[in-house]
Parts: sequence; structure tokens; C-alpha cells
Amino acid sequence: MAPWSGFWDRNFFAAALPMIDAIASSPYARGAVSGVGVVTLLAGVADLGAAFASRRATSDIPSPPTLPSGR
Repeated sequence: MAPWSGFWDRNFFAAALPMIDAIASSPYARGAVSGVGVVTLLAGVADLGAAFASRRATSDIPSPPTLPSGR
């Protein structure tokens, strides 16, 4: 539920409680929710990048030498 969508304006809880409607329709509340979403998105991208980087770093480690079989 994004603050700029129609779902935000047609919220069941906001219709039931006028105090929630006043808070939810505030541009400050919409900006805060959008800001939290952007921060969460950036943190997810950073974690995904770190996961790919660690996966690449472990694949660069050479495998241990093997002993000759003696056959």
C-alpha cells in the first residue's frame, strides 16, 4: 500500500476512525512512509550486492591441492 496510490485514500481504518484519516492524509505522513520505503529498498539492494560479492569472493579461493593416487 503506497501513499501515492488510490488504496491509501480508500483505507478501511481511516474511514472508521477520523483521527487516523487526518494522519494518513497528511503529506508529512505520506512522505515519512515513502522515505522508510526508500531506505528499506536501498538496504535490500546493498544486502543483495554484499551477498553477490561474498559469493564471488569464495569462488575465487583456489581449491586445496590433491594428493597423487599412486596408481
